[in-house]
Amino acid sequence: MNYPEIEDTVFGSYANQVCSSLSYQIRKLNFGLMQLAIDNPNLFICDLAGLQNKLGRDCMFASNVYVSTEMVLSLDALPYVASRVVDIICALRGQFKKCLILDLDNTLWGGVIGDDGLEGIQLGHGLGIGKAFTEFQMWVKKLKQRGIIICVASKNNEEIAKEPFEKHPDMVLKLDDIAVFMANWETKVDNIRAIQKILNIGFDSMVFLDDNPFERNMVRQNIPGICVPELPDDPGEYLEFLYGENLFETVSYSGTDKDRTKQYQVEAQRVSLQKTFANEAEFLKSLNMVSVVSGFTKFNTPRVAQLSQRSNQFNLRTIRYTEADINAFAEDEDVIDLSFTLEDKFGDNGLIAVVIMKGLDSETLFIDTWFMSCRVLKRGMENFTLNTMVDYARARGYKHIIGEYLPTQKNMMVAQHYPDLGFTAVADAQTAQYILDVESYQPRECYIKMKV
Repeated sequence: MNYPEIEDTVFGSYANQVCSSLSYQIRKLNFGLMQLAIDNPNLFICDLAGLQNKLGRDCMFASNVYVSTEMVLSLDALPYVASRVVDIICALRGQFKKCLILDLDNTLWGGVIGDDGLEGIQLGHGLGIGKAFTEFQMWVKKLKQRGIIICVASKNNEEIAKEPFEKHPDMVLKLDDIAVFMANWETKVDNIRAIQKILNIGFDSMVFLDDNPFERNMVRQNIPGICVPELPDDPGEYLEFLYGENLFETVSYSGTDKDRTKQYQVEAQRVSLQKTFANEAEFLKSLNMVSVVSGFTKFNTPRVAQLSQRSNQFNLRTIRYTEADINAFAEDEDVIDLSFTLEDKFGDNGLIAVVIMKGLDSETLFIDTWFMSCRVLKRGMENFTLNTMVDYARARGYKHIIGEYLPTQKNMMVAQHYPDLGFTAVADAQTAQYILDVESYQPRECYIKMKV
């Protein structure tokens, strides 16, 4: 926890110019905590000072409670503080929002584009309700730049729906900011399900914003797990309401996040190309895929930790690691740490898979961690990864590799991962464990080349 600010009025506003004042020292202390968190990736700060800015000092602190108990938080503030603590813990456990799906009319701009036309919708930086929509778009743009996937689900003619993005001078969001654009006369429920299939993420990773209460209720009732905030009636209150919801808590950020929208747009091109091939092998060959394989470095550690916290579906053991943990693995000579990128003719997917193997004894390696981004499923990356793991095991003289599957609500898709790759079940193991003979292993077919 950082420190809520206390104004003791000894110096009044002049406290900002007096180093010994209480206000100056508390702000200095909070700034020092921020610097400490930057230098120590295992330190996460629950922002009580920011929460007080939202709720107010009179809500956060009750003098009668403090006098009787020395508790510095009021009873009214405790639920808000607890919620923020849980947000951080959930993010560390991989439970956070990755995608924001937006309605258009009266959500992203004022008015109805199909009825009011391009000149009739409300947007702009001047005074009036158009300012509320413009500033809302600025917030969405910042989320996109942070790595949140932005999508559109609108009951509209697609050509008309795209017109403001292409032609309106006050639109902050452009088509390049939208990963998946669904504008048609299907239900919002059907369009959100279509978006989910393209993105291949869980509904519980999605947030849907719509000004219409009927549409919000339809989505809530038909898509379990999705987050549908109850937006205020007044668009001018959208942002303050959403700030209080703290929908997009995270415990990591890397420079590659800003490219996430482009990666999903390119994935749609791959899906379109695949339909033109008679068989999957020919399609995979046509992609000209290459992968860079390396250990953990100071350059990829933030992304490795981020994937560890984000990966839920293709994650064999779902053990979460922070940057500090990843650094420790990199320095441990008894650990084989591998990261994999994937690039093809459409573009670079960046770092998409991670493997951590530990020696159980002189002959056996244990796969502590194996997770992969679901964006690259069905491209042979599993085979390429295992081929590489066996090469590293042989080079170090190991004869066996043991993998373990620990089931969660989200990783059922990899329940048969090890058997499908030729591992055999370990008898009498208390968990689902599988063993692979390194010496007799034959490389599995894939169409990915290692990039030197």
